[in-house]
Amino acid sequence: MIKGLIFDCDGTLVDSMGTHWTAWQKIMRRHGFQWTEEQFYSLGGVPSRDILRLINQEQGLDLNPLAVAREKEAIYESLLDQVGPIEPIVNIARENFGRIPMAVASGGTSRIIRKVLERNGLISLFGAIVTSENVSRQKPAPDIFLEAARQLGVNPLECRAYEDTNLGMQAILAAGMEAVDVRLILAEQACRDAA
Repeated sequence: MIKGLIFDCDGTLVDSMGTHWTAWQKIMRRHGFQWTEEQFYSLGGVPSRDILRLINQEQGLDLNPLAVAREKEAIYESLLDQVGPIEPIVNIARENFGRIPMAVASGGTSRIIRKVLERNGLISLFGAIVTSENVSRQKPAPDIFLEAARQLGVNPLECRAYEDTNLGMQAILAAGMEAVDVRLILAEQACRDAA
């Protein structure tokens, strides 16, 4: 029996991935490096600072990962009016509010994730908000989902978690939780809407 629900934020609760990509494109122009949209989506859920460390390694650069990540987050924050809820997933959270403990587990930073949730009227739905700053190992490690379950006071084996990336799905499964790929839910919804 499921006793806790855990949701990723970007691309799961809110339609923000395109806005993140816009911010990354501005950072690439500013700092003179290249990165493809495919690479960006393949690292969904990985904190910006960790992505920048990877870019440094792959491209032989010497970017300051923390400073450039802060720049990227500032650009993203300036675009938050473009970020709206993903209704089919948000509806799952709304339907379960008050019935079952729920948390957010995001590779983002606490300040930004909280701001996104507040702007979209979602923050009050969740008893815990766990971000990249609360764990040392990031997705695909299970730590962020395990910490969310711990904060909810629910056994991870009794949790269902929602994600939109392959790395996130790996993290959920590694945590021993039931995994829901929201990409499938959204594809089914799109088919129903087109019918």
